[in-house]
Amino acid sequence: MSSSLTLQSLPLFPLGTVLFPDGVLPLRIFEVRYLDMIGRCHKAGAPFGVVSLTQGNEVRQPGSTEVFSAVGTLATISDYEAPQPGLMVIRALGAQRFKITSRDQLKHGLWIADVEAMSPDMVVPVPDDLKNTADALARLIQSLEQRVDAPGQMPIQGPWKLDDCGWVANRWCELLPLPVQLKQRLMELDNPLVRLELVSDVLARTGIAN
Repeated sequence: MSSSLTLQSLPLFPLGTVLFPDGVLPLRIFEVRYLDMIGRCHKAGAPFGVVSLTQGNEVRQPGSTEVFSAVGTLATISDYEAPQPGLMVIRALGAQRFKITSRDQLKHGLWIADVEAMSPDMVVPVPDDLKNTADALARLIQSLEQRVDAPGQMPIQGPWKLDDCGWVANRWCELLPLPVQLKQRLMELDNPLVRLELVSDVLARTGIAN
């Protein structure tokens, strides 16, 4: 996908989290507006957009208004189950970031938007002074692999790109208990090296990677 790509009427899924490129997003879906949307996306092999809420709730409340960030991430459905009527269980993967140029809410509550794709992170090798951050992630991945019963339960999707600043920073952003607003700002950063430096500072303060 080129950075000049535009998508019209992209269905949006506002959530209380931030999806990063190459990230994993498990979802249990039971709201009618999203059951219909996810069913259509799955059938067509089409993406939907994940945006982080700044106001309102994931589940629609009477009289409440949903407000969400103008930058989100395309999500593609990798696993899909409908174990019973009115319930879907999916696993989605983060693709390219996008910027909303216009948005509209349909009568049944679904948000759609015209979006413009943002440039993907440049591949920047992890510098020597940040290798400990990548090494700590490698140890965590190894620990997670030993604890899960199947690869599909891993919160991180391979292949591991442990020498890529953007990939390492994004995985830490997903795994660390950071405020959603901070995760959003980190996701929006154009420079993956700066993102990794900021994440490394957090890890150093918590003692995870020294």
